[in-house]
Amino acid sequence: MTLAVEMVTFDCADPRRLAEFWAAALETEVAGDYGDFVMLARPAEGSPALSFQRVPEPTPGKNRVHVDLATADRAAEVARLIGLGATVRYDQLGTVPGFDWTTLTDPEGNEFCVSQQTGYSETG
Repeated sequence: MTLAVEMVTFDCADPRRLAEFWAAALETEVAGDYGDFVMLARPAEGSPALSFQRVPEPTPGKNRVHVDLATADRAAEVARLIGLGATVRYDQLGTVPGFDWTTLTDPEGNEFCVSQQTGYSETG
């Protein structure tokens, strides 16, 4: 048997609003809106879909799983995401050889990261 990641689902208070943010962030669209459950089209071939389901209780603290997004221009993408409603939590620049990242939160406070390879090489 082989498992594959099919979908990542966010528990949230407002599935439509969060789906709109993530659809804009990933430049994709809503594939299905079932009221309390909204699903996005896959942003790229082989990528998992994202979905959002209404739950009555808020997340009590830091989410234990988060989405990592990669880009060639971290600063530009972070600025674009802020314009869509994301908030920067912190930057990790130069702390891990080979890539920098910024941790942000979406409009409901779910953390996600945007990373960029920095060209580090073990061989110098």
